[in-house]
Amino acid sequence: MSHEPALIGIRIPGPLPSTSGRYTMYYFLYYFQEVEGGNTNTDPGACEISATDAGSEEAQGSEEKAPARFGWVVGVMVRCMLNIWGVILFLRLSWITSQAGILLTWLIILISVTVTSVTALSISAIATNGRVISGGAYFMISRTLGPEIGGPIGVVFSFANALACALNTVGFAEVFGVVMVDSINDVRIVGVITVTVLLLISLAGMEWESKVILSLNNFSSFLISLFVFFSQTQILFFLVLLVSLSNYFVGTFIPPSIEKQAQGIFGYRTEIFLENLTPNWRGNEANFFQMFAIFFPSAIGILSGANISGDLKDPATAIPKGTLMAIFWTTISYLMISVTVASCVVRDASGNMTDILTGNLTDGCVGLGCKMGWNFTDCIQQKNCEYGLANNSKVLGQVSGFYYLITAGVFAASLSSALGFLVSAPKVFQCLCKDNLYPYIGFFAKGYGKNDEPLRAYVLCYIIAVAFILIAELNTIAALISNFFLCSYSLINFSCFHASITNSPGWRPSFHYYSKWTALFGAVISVVLMFLFTWWAALITFCIIFFLFGYINYNKPKVNWGSSVQAGTYNMALSYSVSLTGVEDHVKNFRPQCLVLTGPPNQRPALVDFVGSFTKHISLMICGDIIMEPERQTRPQDATDQLVKWMNKRKVRSFYTPFTAESLRTGARYLMQASGLGKLKPNTLVLGFKSNWRESSPESIEDYINTIYDTFDANFCLCILRMMDGLDISDQFDCEGLMTDDVSDNSNSDQIKTVFQNTQGKKSIDVYWIADDGGLTLLVPYLITRRKHWRNCKIRVFIVGDELNMDEGRNEMMALLKRFRLHFSDVIVMTDSEKRPQAKNMTRFVDSVAPFRLHDEQQTGVTDQELRQREPWKISDKEFEAFKQKSERKVRLNEIIRRNSQHTALVLVSLPVPHSDCPSALYMAWLDTLTCGLHCPAVLIRGNQQNVLTFYCQ
Repeated sequence: MSHEPALIGIRIPGPLPSTSGRYTMYYFLYYFQEVEGGNTNTDPGACEISATDAGSEEAQGSEEKAPARFGWVVGVMVRCMLNIWGVILFLRLSWITSQAGILLTWLIILISVTVTSVTALSISAIATNGRVISGGAYFMISRTLGPEIGGPIGVVFSFANALACALNTVGFAEVFGVVMVDSINDVRIVGVITVTVLLLISLAGMEWESKVILSLNNFSSFLISLFVFFSQTQILFFLVLLVSLSNYFVGTFIPPSIEKQAQGIFGYRTEIFLENLTPNWRGNEANFFQMFAIFFPSAIGILSGANISGDLKDPATAIPKGTLMAIFWTTISYLMISVTVASCVVRDASGNMTDILTGNLTDGCVGLGCKMGWNFTDCIQQKNCEYGLANNSKVLGQVSGFYYLITAGVFAASLSSALGFLVSAPKVFQCLCKDNLYPYIGFFAKGYGKNDEPLRAYVLCYIIAVAFILIAELNTIAALISNFFLCSYSLINFSCFHASITNSPGWRPSFHYYSKWTALFGAVISVVLMFLFTWWAALITFCIIFFLFGYINYNKPKVNWGSSVQAGTYNMALSYSVSLTGVEDHVKNFRPQCLVLTGPPNQRPALVDFVGSFTKHISLMICGDIIMEPERQTRPQDATDQLVKWMNKRKVRSFYTPFTAESLRTGARYLMQASGLGKLKPNTLVLGFKSNWRESSPESIEDYINTIYDTFDANFCLCILRMMDGLDISDQFDCEGLMTDDVSDNSNSDQIKTVFQNTQGKKSIDVYWIADDGGLTLLVPYLITRRKHWRNCKIRVFIVGDELNMDEGRNEMMALLKRFRLHFSDVIVMTDSEKRPQAKNMTRFVDSVAPFRLHDEQQTGVTDQELRQREPWKISDKEFEAFKQKSERKVRLNEIIRRNSQHTALVLVSLPVPHSDCPSALYMAWLDTLTCGLHCPAVLIRGNQQNVLTFYCQ
């Protein structure tokens, strides 16, 4: 049976796993593990690898073995130790010990261990609360704390990895030892050449890996060989470092030769140990925290295991066990190397074998070397010693048994770490770019080849690394890296703390041996150390983070990762809502909390915008959509989601509540009873004016008016908005399009601009305060003028009065408004409101109700009570005459409104209280008459007689 070389449609979930480890070969274990393990998990950033089917019955029918995964030793401990044993150990630990002394060096190491151990526990918890697929620390923080924090730290962490590549490359260049120009430029030249070669190796390695995979016939064999190869490569580098360190410790016991003694190496001596026990700061900026900042990059390797948690046999055990064991053994090695080298080597030596003392002549001899038979006085006094702990970064190699084994260790540590960081930085940045949180970086998200390699991000990382390699100062780069990685550690710990404190049911890490308080301690101490190390760099870092945080917080990217921030927001909302239930209402805290019967909100945008203009950032708004039974059958399943998206896109701060009912009245009554939570319950019902009432069925008019009755019975306030062109825009567009197609992320076609979104300039808002309703009629226009578009509008108040007391009434009203601290510009007394209306206007009113009249000759043999039960909307002659005076007042008030408010921005009129014996058609005609003939929005408004304004302090 022949086997065709092919790939079997591999689904890669997102970008390749990032790591600060040595090689990228292990990435393929993840992909084949996904295929062979039957994992069908998909990720938004996933990419497809298409291929032909193998077409083999034998291949299809046989069960392939699951790929071997990493254990805690090779997968975590070895990987972390390889990154922790880096250039700082070989090139700066001895120098730091000479500056800080043994005691303070141990303190630096132990504080670093405390930070990394606490962070390791937090990493273990986060990494075992779901699979970490890609992106390392960025993925963990962003999926735990959300995009607002994850986005900034993704930028910082990517940058930090690029700097780590530069650090290890500069460390390699220092040891390379080729003299071309001078010490600084030699490091620059060698560093740039080295990182360029590493970039080419990375790119060539990817091409080779792709060709190898495409040419393989048997996946399982490849996986086994790949695992063995990678494991052996890791172990090979690990053994090189072990041999190098063993070589150093053996060298400390070998009696030093004359040449080594001239370099300040004398073997274990009590005098040297005591001399190096205390600090000896040299240089203007040498201090404890400066040494700490230079040392801390040695602790940046603890994320290596967590970055590949998906490839571990048992992440819940492997990550904490491997990481903590790596921290333990590397800490022992750092402590032992610092104390042994400080017990064997003096701080200053000339390296000149002629400086040996003959006899006991020590007069004028300066330094500890005098007791060892060496006179280093000249170089000490002239401060030009080239050897000793304080002057030579290659002391470990000189102390060791064989110098070039230490050099091999430095090469292994620096080059492999540089290569690992050069690979991980683009991977992390590609993961960030694919999340599409920031503009203009999508260019770097593009991947190439079968493995979706981020070649553009590689070039960007290379440019950043070269820029910092040109600094050619290992100490400067190390201090900057400390700042960025401490920031990452702080956010990792805070992620763990925040996820724990919110008590989210989704926070269920497999690793249980962590504490939210130790995580908080780790977060705080990391921030404190950032500012103690390099305050200006910490300040710049936080400024960048706050800027990036503000950008995401403002733009609200359309991602949902189930973050702890969401859980925390829910907890806070629930806690505050419950606490409010025990607080009694007070007039000073009154807010118009509105239930708005909008129907589908995108079909009545003016109604939504009107209520939003005085509730946004102030009070509650609920858009109620009463769905009749026939509409429910044809309503799209995703209609609710689409309408919520529409409101979010319009930046409307409102809830949307659909409710199925038989009629408007039934739905409104249930919504008024059931909507809201605790004190967050509506107290005001907002309706659109029924402009087609003349053409509507009498039953619908009765239903509309009964809804108004129920509103007052429920002790609700009431607002009715009338737009001269109508509220419903569904006739102008395809109704189904409004519900589905037009509600898109990138189009504004569904966002109809209304008058409430326009700047009104210096127009006026006219308030016709006919009756005292508790103050809602005065409060709403004041709240509207607090909005940007209405800020320059002037509010005029019209009140009813007589000519004799006009001035007195006006002054009293002005004084009252002033005491209420309502900035109204003018008060106008209507002295002619009791006059009879013009005949033509009264005739128009009579004509409007004519279809609903029931004349005496038509009701022969029928009592008024029977008529009311059978046709409650009908207006008998008796009823028409009984309410004639009220009808004339409505017509007259409309004449006054049209005369005074033709060019205003908004008109608010006190809503007449409905009478139980008033026919619904007559009351509807009153509402129509009050607001007809205007060219601006008109609002009929009525409070529930409860005071909403006060001029008292308590």
